[in-house]
Amino acid sequence: MKDRNFIAVLVISATSCLLLFTSFLFSTPVLAQGHAGHTMQPPAAVDKQKASKPPTPQPAPPEEMTEETPQVEISSEQQQLIGVKTVKVSLKPIQKVIRTVGRIEADERKLATINTKVEGWIEKLHVDYTGRYVKKGEPLVEIYSPELLATQQEFLGVLKWAKQPDDKKKDDTLSLMLAKDATAALDAARQRLRLWDISEKQIKQIQQTGKPVRTLTLYSPVSGFVTQKMAVLGMKVMPGEKLFDIADLSTLWIIADIYEYELPFVKVGQQAKITLSYFPGKELSSKIDYIYPTISADTRTAKIRLTLPNPGGRLKPQMFTNVEIRISLGKKLVIPESAVIDTGKGQVVYVDKGEGAFEPREVELGLRADGAVEVLRGIKAGEKVASSANFLIDSEAQLKGIKPLRKMK
Repeated sequence: MKDRNFIAVLVISATSCLLLFTSFLFSTPVLAQGHAGHTMQPPAAVDKQKASKPPTPQPAPPEEMTEETPQVEISSEQQQLIGVKTVKVSLKPIQKVIRTVGRIEADERKLATINTKVEGWIEKLHVDYTGRYVKKGEPLVEIYSPELLATQQEFLGVLKWAKQPDDKKKDDTLSLMLAKDATAALDAARQRLRLWDISEKQIKQIQQTGKPVRTLTLYSPVSGFVTQKMAVLGMKVMPGEKLFDIADLSTLWIIADIYEYELPFVKVGQQAKITLSYFPGKELSSKIDYIYPTISADTRTAKIRLTLPNPGGRLKPQMFTNVEIRISLGKKLVIPESAVIDTGKGQVVYVDKGEGAFEPREVELGLRADGAVEVLRGIKAGEKVASSANFLIDSEAQLKGIKPLRKMK
């Protein structure tokens, strides 16, 4: 019994010691070891240190960086060695010259075709070869037509009835009515002869002689050269069949080709200079009088027309000519084309800043004419740019990694 009591006292004592140790453990701050052996501070201590530590000043936002002006340094001795030349950018009158090749053609407004309006046979041929010059009103061919002959005989018969004495017609009312009909028939027959190209002179001759004309004579309506002749002696012709083509070559056309990109500069009324190998050393002057409304899909060119007088007939259709058109474009800010380097992505010039410094700068270009180019943006009047050996300057800039500035607005 005493042993059991002793054991119970020991258990109670051990329990009390364990409780005291546990309360001591949770009431005392515990310092834990980190994985690297460093002692970790309790949360309260960390918060205390954060509160006592002054805040770290934040870096100020960087100011907007200004793009530095790139420059290539080339001494005066080096410039002389590689042949650098500069030119001042200035406003100058610019003139565009368009040079092209033209072809002489007949004036289409002075072409005539001769045909007949009756069926018949050619009995006489006054013009018997191509290329002959004929004057206006000159006879070309004589045609026998049975239908035309019958119409003339009808006209003569009505004419005789209409010429009967008036006293015989007054006694008979029927005769008066027939006389009126005869007059109407006479007018109709005369009009039919006119429509078949019988001239008033020929109709008057038929009335005076009282005999029909056996053949119909066709006359030339214009003065010019016979360019085509289909009429042959003895051949049968049908209404509307072409017999002759006649061209008046007193004035000629020049048809020239203009490239698509040149069309905005070409206007009706502009002066043009014409030269031919037929007239070595001689210049002819003309004006653009028409611009054709279509473009050739194969050559990407449009046609323009110029009119040229042909005194003496020395100019011939199908001759080739050289055409030169000078167009004034006014004053523009220009530099030589040699001053521009095409990088594939843009156009670059090197501006002379003095003391051997060259600044690469992108530019925007406009018109090109006579070795000069218009500058729309990038440089100003009065600045100097390298006009020769600039590719060597560009090579030096590429080696040093110097890039040009963007285009100035």
